[in-house]
Amino acid sequence: MGVKLSLGVSLGAVLAIVLVALVGAQVSSLQPIFGIFVPYAAFVIFILGFIYRVVDWGRSPVPYRIPTTCGQQKTLPWIKNDEIENPSSTLGVIGRMILEIFAFRSLFRHTKAEMASGNIVCGGSKWIWLGALAFHYSFLIIAIRHLRLFVEPVPAFVNGLGIVDGMLQIGVPELYITDVLLLAAVSYLLVRRLIVPKMRYISLANDYFPLFLILGIGISGVLMRYFIRVDIVSVKELAVGLASLHPTVPEGIGAIFFVHVALVSTLFAYFPFSKLMHAGGVFLSPGRNLANTNRAKMHVNPWEYPVKIHPYEDYENEFREKMKNAGIPVERE
Repeated sequence: MGVKLSLGVSLGAVLAIVLVALVGAQVSSLQPIFGIFVPYAAFVIFILGFIYRVVDWGRSPVPYRIPTTCGQQKTLPWIKNDEIENPSSTLGVIGRMILEIFAFRSLFRHTKAEMASGNIVCGGSKWIWLGALAFHYSFLIIAIRHLRLFVEPVPAFVNGLGIVDGMLQIGVPELYITDVLLLAAVSYLLVRRLIVPKMRYISLANDYFPLFLILGIGISGVLMRYFIRVDIVSVKELAVGLASLHPTVPEGIGAIFFVHVALVSTLFAYFPFSKLMHAGGVFLSPGRNLANTNRAKMHVNPWEYPVKIHPYEDYENEFREKMKNAGIPVERE
């Protein structure tokens, strides 16, 4: 699938979701479908799909110890090993996993190679690390901020997070920093795929679709907050009803809200079956969560079995007469 087709399919799918939600929001009898049934169905698919993927990965055998080795492995006592890049203990593995999960350490070490004056020049590439960091933490903070819609009373830490996030107040309502960062980060990740030839070559529709989807969620959220106002009291009533399993759809919420919910629900349902599952897969990656003790301990593959061999001596003993009759030289007469 070419770049234009991949872009067209993924962008078209997101626009189709927006269009269906807009049309559905205009019909009052369909609003419970978009406001209640779709979110519940997406949540159930997300939970069951996530559990299925994690259990499936957890049941996959790992017969070989193949941790990622990016530093000196523990060998002789007088050779200093790298306990973070190449851990030999459980504590070292925990340290590496913490840095990987919270600081994206593998992306921080990302390098790029370019041709310069006929030579290959390797160097650091920290923009992808910064973009991923800004995107993930902005998304996390926005998700936590949304708890104020689902719970009553609103926890103090959620209110505090909102105050810190909106400290750069520009007009009313205040401008959330994470809203700007999320849109900027997703746009950067999308533009990077489009303008970097190597990234454009390996990108498929399933690479563009989640980016367009998240971009749509961010844009619809910003529109709903700053430009196309919705009845926030009705939104909270619906959200609390969904969380308490007693949902009702109040009148007059606004069509943009149903668009936002439809896009978020699609992301939830799509998540377990997409590359976004790296959020759960990072915990089950044998390259990350295994200590490298390959030189300290003997690791035997449980699947290995005695290999039946047939050495040449036995072969010649078995076929000597036939080989001699055929004129084939033999080592023993």
